[in-house]
Amino acid sequence: MHSIASKSPEIQRPARLLRWSLGASLLAGACLSAAQAQPSAPTPNRVYVSSEKDNSIQVFDTQGVRVAAIDVCKRPRHMQFSRDHRQIYVSCGDSNQMGLVDVASAKMTGTVALGDSPEIFDLSPDGKVAYVSIEDENVMAAYDLQSKAKLFEVKTGGEPEGILVMPDGKHAYVTSEVANVVHLVDLAQRKVVKNIRVGNRPRRFVLAAGGKELWVSNELGASVSIVSTQDNTVKHTLQFRVKGMRASDITPVGMALSPDGKTVWVALGRANHVAEVDQASREVRNTILVGKRAWGLAAHPDGKTLYVANGLSDDMTLVDTAAGKAVRSVAAGRVPHSVLVQP
Repeated sequence: MHSIASKSPEIQRPARLLRWSLGASLLAGACLSAAQAQPSAPTPNRVYVSSEKDNSIQVFDTQGVRVAAIDVCKRPRHMQFSRDHRQIYVSCGDSNQMGLVDVASAKMTGTVALGDSPEIFDLSPDGKVAYVSIEDENVMAAYDLQSKAKLFEVKTGGEPEGILVMPDGKHAYVTSEVANVVHLVDLAQRKVVKNIRVGNRPRRFVLAAGGKELWVSNELGASVSIVSTQDNTVKHTLQFRVKGMRASDITPVGMALSPDGKTVWVALGRANHVAEVDQASREVRNTILVGKRAWGLAAHPDGKTLYVANGLSDDMTLVDTAAGKAVRSVAAGRVPHSVLVQP
């Protein structure tokens, strides 16, 4: 006996269409869910500047045109990208937090509680741990970024600031502004294993010469100490001079290595200049006038532009590195501190 369905294709067709429609909807839904599960890629060609007094990160295109501002925690200072560049970590000195900023949505999506007056930090090679200088507690503290838990702390000299974790993740260097030393910290033993005496009020680091040299800016010494990472001794001290400036007005803080590793850029603070230093010869090739109190700086990955945050003129200067001169300065919020570049 034949069923009605077998004799009537017209009755079967709506059922097939319904099943097809349901299947297509389920597939589309699955694809949408998968897409939503994947974090958005970071927006290219962006420059990020932390503004201490505006409690924000100012966002520019790479030509210096301001495109947005991201509200964050209080007194944002140092910043770093996560390993995949989808997040910006920012230390906030007055709220004692690390802000977690989603780059795609341009919003702060979370925080990590830190100690009293955090300033500079560096990440473990796998990006899972942040090592933070806690200025008012005189410690370097380690935090798990996933659980947001404090792991341990290491006592330092007064007012720790700069932190640099070596690429193998075994040691970190920490500056003490008061003690005028760089601490070498064994991260497995969780203790200082050597103190390296440098210049007056050491601030920041750059790792150069393929990791063999640690450059340390000495704010009140008008100098940079160059430390061998092989035996952790000072091999050279580079003194800065700017025509018409007293040595006390030359206050180097921020530094950046050029993408090709041949140049170290040094912000000279209240001297209102940046210095272009040949890494191999350790000679100053050029000094370039920028804004007032040149502080944090970052080089574009193509090496053509240097971005300089000027803390007392509330702007950022774009420097043409090939021409060796400033191209323009743009307003960057009140007391700009650090710069990040997303190519």
